[in-house]
Amino acid sequence: MADARSQLLIAAGEVFAEKGYKAATVREICSRAHVNLASVNYYFGDKERLYIEAVKNARRLREAEAPLPRWSADTPPEKKLQTIIFTLLQRMLGADAAPWQLRLIQREIMEPTKACEEMVQEAFEPYFENLLEVLKEMLPPEISATQLHQLGFSVIGQCVFYRAHDKIVSMLVTDEELAARYRPDQLAEHISQVTLAALGVAHNFAADPSVPPHDST
Repeated sequence: MADARSQLLIAAGEVFAEKGYKAATVREICSRAHVNLASVNYYFGDKERLYIEAVKNARRLREAEAPLPRWSADTPPEKKLQTIIFTLLQRMLGADAAPWQLRLIQREIMEPTKACEEMVQEAFEPYFENLLEVLKEMLPPEISATQLHQLGFSVIGQCVFYRAHDKIVSMLVTDEELAARYRPDQLAEHISQVTLAALGVAHNFAADPSVPPHDST
């Protein structure tokens, strides 16, 4: 059975994800966690720290399901790129994730608080540095830091699109296409190919036999 602190973190994550920081109450969180009101002060000090730890807990749970990849010395950079993109997509789109985890993290990214500062330092920065190292392997040495950062943000932006605008995507494509072509591994392949094309690296957009060619007439 989970201890009181763990119960609080899960309950807080669910309530904060549903209602946001301001609307959520300590009383409701404690009621859902089946602990007394004094538990929040005992374990976390106040509501703000409980919120920060709930966001961090959601992020840790996602990372446990999709940790940063490890590569062998002979792994080609193109493969590294696809793998690290897949890692991010798994964290954001993984079907095994509890809905509140993704919703809470997305809330925090859209309306950043102090929790976002800690999330950036502990999670986003290590991921970003790994991505930049992979990109550097395929770029000329004279590329500026700004150009490298912007390329990294472009890759992440493509991934975030499918998380932030999943409902829009589902309105623009058929259910059949969505089910057949939008798994995290398939999106990772697509985004890596687009990125490699932008970098001028050889790539191969394999023809998809399930998609008819456009009529150019």
